[in-house]
Amino acid sequence: MTILDYLAAQGGRLLGLTIEHAILVLVSVTISTIIGVTLGVLTYRTERPRRTALAITGIFLTIPSFALFGLLVAPLGLGATPAVIALVMYGLLPIVRNTITGLRSVDPAIVESAQGMGMGRYRRLLRIELPLAWPIILTGVRVAAVIIVGIAAVAAVVNGPGLGKDIFRALARVGTPTAVPQAVSAVLGIIAIAILIDFFFMIVARLTTSRGIRA
Repeated sequence: MTILDYLAAQGGRLLGLTIEHAILVLVSVTISTIIGVTLGVLTYRTERPRRTALAITGIFLTIPSFALFGLLVAPLGLGATPAVIALVMYGLLPIVRNTITGLRSVDPAIVESAQGMGMGRYRRLLRIELPLAWPIILTGVRVAAVIIVGIAAVAAVVNGPGLGKDIFRALARVGTPTAVPQAVSAVLGIIAIAILIDFFFMIVARLTTSRGIRA
């Protein structure tokens, strides 16, 4: 059986798995962004909390995916919940690091000028620092999203949603006529999702970054 034959026969089911995979990624990236940006904002000013946040999120990224998914099964069971939590953990480091880097790269003279105009700390953060740091923060979110797309396939070991199910089914059927087309089709779907997400973030960056910063 060729890949084209397999796609023709299983197209509807593959589309459903692709949508599941994309939703899993989007939910995980959204939660990672909220937590990561918040951690970055809370820690970028002081050295010890900043290093602690980066160290902890860095440790998350070094844990083998099979091990992390396995560890989450006992307290959380099978399904989407352990998958989302694991993927959120994997997505935190790029977002936290880029949030901290972006905020610390804002010209102190601009911050001091805003302070001299009577802006309080939180107003400076929202009106000056975060908008200037936004392109760097968004790059971190973009990197996290691409990382999560690939690791999300491993979520199938805990019965998580997505294209990983077909990859593991194909591995269990190695030697059969459908094994290779099934695995390749799932991998192509994951690549397609990664390309679409990357393109989406390019558009978001262009629409949400002021021309002055882009220049």
